[in-house]
Amino acid sequence: MRVSRALSDLPGMDVALVAMATELNLAMARDLGFDPPPAGPADLLVALRGRDVAAAERELDRLLAAVSSARGPSGSSAYGMAGAEGPAPRTTRSAAARAGEDAGVALISLPGEHVLPEAVDAIEAGLDVMIFSDGVPVRQEVLLKRLAAERGVLVMGPDCGTAVIAGVGLGFANVLRPGPVGVVAASGTGAQQVTSLLDLAGAGVSHVLGVGGRDLSREVGGLSAVRALRLLDEDPATELVVLVSKPPDPEVARAVQEVVESLRTPVVSALTGRDDLTEAAERALRALGAPVPGWPSWPAPARRPPRPGAVRGLYAGGTLCAEAAAIAGGAPAVAEGKEFVDFGDDAYTRGRAHPLIDPALRLDALARVGPDEVALLDVVLGHGADPDPAASLAPAVARCPAAAVVVALVGTEGDPQDLHRQAAAFREAGASVFVSNAQAARYARDLR
Repeated sequence: MRVSRALSDLPGMDVALVAMATELNLAMARDLGFDPPPAGPADLLVALRGRDVAAAERELDRLLAAVSSARGPSGSSAYGMAGAEGPAPRTTRSAAARAGEDAGVALISLPGEHVLPEAVDAIEAGLDVMIFSDGVPVRQEVLLKRLAAERGVLVMGPDCGTAVIAGVGLGFANVLRPGPVGVVAASGTGAQQVTSLLDLAGAGVSHVLGVGGRDLSREVGGLSAVRALRLLDEDPATELVVLVSKPPDPEVARAVQEVVESLRTPVVSALTGRDDLTEAAERALRALGAPVPGWPSWPAPARRPPRPGAVRGLYAGGTLCAEAAAIAGGAPAVAEGKEFVDFGDDAYTRGRAHPLIDPALRLDALARVGPDEVALLDVVLGHGADPDPAASLAPAVARCPAAAVVVALVGTEGDPQDLHRQAAAFREAGASVFVSNAQAARYARDLR
């Protein structure tokens, strides 16, 4: 996606698409007027149109050469283990064996259909596993988590977008100061909202253990959430635990609550559909004996009076979308044309980068918001996310035909995108900006 953007920025370029040749990307190329040759998802698709395609091809060669130069002499990446010790390991288990005691966590980011054997390999090697991939069948998730329970390790995911282990971020992760709060999260952006607010209030985090958005479903039964709660309860650096989840199955929620009540460490719950994430962060601060600040916001006047209650949510985070929909009176849906859309859902990310990285779908949706509606969207900062989301989204906000635009800006002052610079860019584009998603949703709802 970033290569495509770099080529698109060249003078005279109309279209530049560089992506794996998945069915979705091939269809996109056809929609753009190209006639791609037969190709498969392991092939690289390059589609260029403009006044100087030759210059774009030279720049593409330069970018690909830069990627190749980051690889070792054996062809493995600079992060691999090839070199004096011999060729790179061919399996997760052999890599763990070579690393010995240095191996602790395996991070798996593969198409969902290929996750199971690699995850089993890692679990059998005694590693905790973070599965970033989505598209893993729920029966395989249950199998993996039961196997992990037998081996005494933790499975984070599938579809675990965020984790922080002793200050090291995995996946989409904000820069968080160290401190006494541990987080168990069946929601990536929900965890990012809570921990970002805690960080802005001066409270630090010990660990964020993501468990995947389905963990508290009836099918999975909270297998990883229970394991993660017990791990944090045993951690001397953790004085308080926050449990963040998408709406859980009621029976599973009751079973997890029984576990919570058996722990020595106090637990604050933030369950979407029942709890406000901002209020949960405030309860955590009070439990620590820390003051609750006024959360930063930068309101802007509406461009014109919107139709009452006409809020259109264009979200990248599923939990943030559900929270905003509950507050603003809409209904989250995986279908454009509905009031609130989660563009981070599997239906939109299959064969495409997550909207925290690739803004294309939301840029198009912003252009189609009605002139009597309020556009409400989240912008999530941190490592792994777009290095400068305002660069593309702020101009789209300025052009958006909506009566008003409201942005929930989730991030910390330590994030590489610069929280205050991002806020200023969106404010200058005419948006009202809030670091609290709940406050942003209430503001959007109440605009008259």
